[in-house]
Amino acid sequence: MRSIIVWVVLLALITGCSSETQKKAEKVQEEAAAIYIGNPTVDQVLTKYQQTDIFLMNDIVYVNSEEIDWVKALDLTIGEEVMEITSQSKNSETFIEGTASILPIGTKIYKPLEKGDIYIAVVKDKEIRYLGWREG
Repeated sequence: MRSIIVWVVLLALITGCSSETQKKAEKVQEEAAAIYIGNPTVDQVLTKYQQTDIFLMNDIVYVNSEEIDWVKALDLTIGEEVMEITSQSKNSETFIEGTASILPIGTKIYKPLEKGDIYIAVVKDKEIRYLGWREG
């Protein structure tokens, strides 16, 4: 249940921090508590939030976390390359390992030297942090 709340807060932060967004986040939290058991799937994410910037790696959905203050504040060092985006889709039926909804094909994904569930994509020399959505 705690991870569902974290997931919903993450969505609220991604879409902006207004009082209206907070109200929407509370509603989504209620819906999520009733719907999501286990790690959120690509289908669940894209059905509800079609414009979300995600990629799939190791059966975990990773979401763009550029707007999350605590993620931005982390001092992370790019480590080894762990994946390259091989396809782009907003259709959950064609979303497989290495697929992204927005990241361009060929984008490299790196694991930071520091531990955690954050990965870094590099697009045109810009680092973009992604946080894994997990239950439990």
